Amino acid sequence: MGNRVTLGRTGITSVKNAFGALPLQRVSAEYAVKLIKKAFGAGITVFDTARAYSDSEEKLGMVLPDIRKDAVIATKTFASTPEGFWSDLKTSLSQLKTDYIDIYQFHAPNFCPKPGDGTGLYEAMEEARGQGKIRFIGISCHRYSVAEEAVRSGLYDTLQFPLSYLSSRRDIDLAALCGEKNVGFIAMKAMAGGLITNSAAAYAWLAQYENALPIWGVQRERELDEFISYADGLPEISAELQAAIERDREELAGEFCRGCGYCMAGCPAEIRIDLCARMSQLIRRAPSASWLNESSQKMMGKINDCTECGLCSLKCPYDLNPPALLKRHLADYENILSGKTEV
Repeated sequence: MGNRVTLGRTGITSVKNAFGALPLQRVSAEYAVKLIKKAFGAGITVFDTARAYSDSEEKLGMVLPDIRKDAVIATKTFASTPEGFWSDLKTSLSQLKTDYIDIYQFHAPNFCPKPGDGTGLYEAMEEARGQGKIRFIGISCHRYSVAEEAVRSGLYDTLQFPLSYLSSRRDIDLAALCGEKNVGFIAMKAMAGGLITNSAAAYAWLAQYENALPIWGVQRERELDEFISYADGLPEISAELQAAIERDREELAGEFCRGCGYCMAGCPAEIRIDLCARMSQLIRRAPSASWLNESSQKMMGKINDCTECGLCSLKCPYDLNPPALLKRHLADYENILSGKTEV
C-alpha cells in the first residue's frame, strides 16, 4: 500500500490527499491563501472546488498562477443547459486565473449526461475539451444509479462519490468498479459530512483502497496538519482505530443523513435539513454549546413548520424519509434543552 494514487486513465498521480476547497468560502482570503500555500508546499497538488462554492474558486485563483505547472484543478458546473455550461466555464476560468481546467465535472446531476440525450451537455464538454479548456471529463454525484451508469458508459474519466467507513457495500463496490473500468475515483465525504471525528481512522480506512483519492475539506490549519502527517506516516488500522471505527458504525451507519443538501431546494418551510436531520449526532460529536445557542434553537424550531409535502423525500439520493428524521431529531433536541437527556 503506497502513499500515491493514479486517477485511472487520466494518468494524474497524487499523494493520497486532495484539498477540498468548499470550506474556503467560510474563511478570509488571507487565511485561504495561507492554507493553499501550506498544502501545496507539503506535496498536495490536487485542489477540488466548484462554481457553486461562492468565492472558493476566486480564493484558489489568488495562488494558482504561481503553482499552475504542478497543480491539478478540479471544478464543477451545476448547468442544465449548454448556455449555462459555457457561462460557468468562462467564469471558472476567470476566477481561477487559468486558461484550462484539469478535471471539469457535472455537479450533482439527477441523470447521466450522454451524447444525443437532447440536453447538449455532454457535447459541450467534448467541445470544451477539443478547445483545450478542459483536460478530462468528470461527474460528481450522490446517486448510485447515476454514478454506476457514468462509470460503465466509458464517457467519464473520473467519478467523485462519497466513500467513508460508514459507506455501504454498494458504495465500496462502486469504487472497485472504477478500478475495473480505469475511471479515476475521487472519494468525497470521507468524514461523512462531519459525523466522523477521528481523522486518523478515516484516513487509515480509505488508505486501503489503492485507487481512491480522498478529498479532505480544509477549513483550519490544524486539520490540514493532521492530513499532511498521515500522508507521511501511512497509518494502518490498528486495534485502537478499528475499535473507533466499529463504535462509529454502530452509532451512525444505516439510516442517517449525509448532509448533501440535495433535499433542501424548494423546501416551502426553508428548513436546514442538512443540519437539522443530523442534529443528534452533531450535538454529541462537537462542542454541544455551538448547537444549543439561540440561532440553532431557531433553526431547529423551523421543523415545526414542516408540511410533510414530500419534496425532500423525492430528492434524497439515499431514499431516506427526511420529515421523519427531522421529527426524531427535534424531539431529541428538545429533551436535551429541557435537561431530560444528557449530552
